[in-house]
Formats: sequence, C-alpha cells, structure tokens
Amino acid sequence: MLAALDVAYGPQGAAAACVLFRDWTDAAEAETRIALVADVAPYEPGAFYRRELPCLLAVLALVSGPLEAIVVDGYVWLSADGRAGLGAHLYEALDRRVPIVGVAKTSFTGSAFAETVLRGGSARPLHVTAAGVAAPAAARWIEAMHGAYRLPTLLKRVDRLCRDALG
Repeated sequence: MLAALDVAYGPQGAAAACVLFRDWTDAAEAETRIALVADVAPYEPGAFYRRELPCLLAVLALVSGPLEAIVVDGYVWLSADGRAGLGAHLYEALDRRVPIVGVAKTSFTGSAFAETVLRGGSARPLHVTAAGVAAPAAARWIEAMHGAYRLPTLLKRVDRLCRDALG
C-alpha cells in the first residue's frame, strides 16, 4: 500500500490525514485515516518538522500493514548536501524502512537539486525529493499519478481531508 500524508492547522490544534492507495496511477483512495492532534508545537522557522512530524506519526499509527512508500507535502532534503527536511526526519523516525517522497509546490533559494515535475500543462513545476529511493524514480511516480492538473488527484484529496477535519 502507498500513502499520501498532509496536515492542516487550526486554532485548536491540527488534523493529519492519510490517503492510502494501491498504485501510483489510482484515481481514488482505498482507505483514509485522520488523526486530530490537540498539542501542536509552535511554528519554528528552519525546524518545521518539529511541528509537523508528531502529526504525521499520529496518523501513521492508525495505519495497519506495511507501506511501500509515503508521499509528504514538502521537502525531504533542504539542500544538495543533505540538510534534513520534514521527509528526512520522517524517514529516520520510521527507521529508514519506508521510502519517503517529498512533493513541494514552491521552490526556494538553493533547491535546484530537487527533481522537477511538470503536470497538466502547468508551467509551474512540482519539486520532488526523496529518501530510500532515487529522486528521479520518485519524480516518475509523481508524474504518473492520476489527475489532469498540476497537483495529482490523491494529493489534492489528502489536503482536502485534513482541512475538512478541522471543521
């Protein structure tokens, strides 16, 4: 099973969502999970993972069975020399057992190392980084995902799930 994860924040905490799917080309999820997290760390520039990682781990605790790969909203690596981003911290928290694919919607100074994926006729690329799998292979997975637009269908779905869970 494959998983896409995302987190949304509100005044009372966060909602972490997980969309489980069987194949990169699936148009619909097989299952979903949602975890509400009341105690969320404050945003800290340069250490976003401290806020988001506990939420991702909370929703992953609701998933039974092994995962082949996990897609997160954001970067796995923040630099070409391996400065860890959210995805790298998740990879370590899972004892490097599950490949992590990071899909970021925006670039930043120094992110030219990320693989770029153009989808749906968009001129704006997605920026793909990965741990546990080569980044070019991860980029091909994201490129193959279902959807006619820039953001794959199931990544939009997980974003909507966590936002809706906040009420």
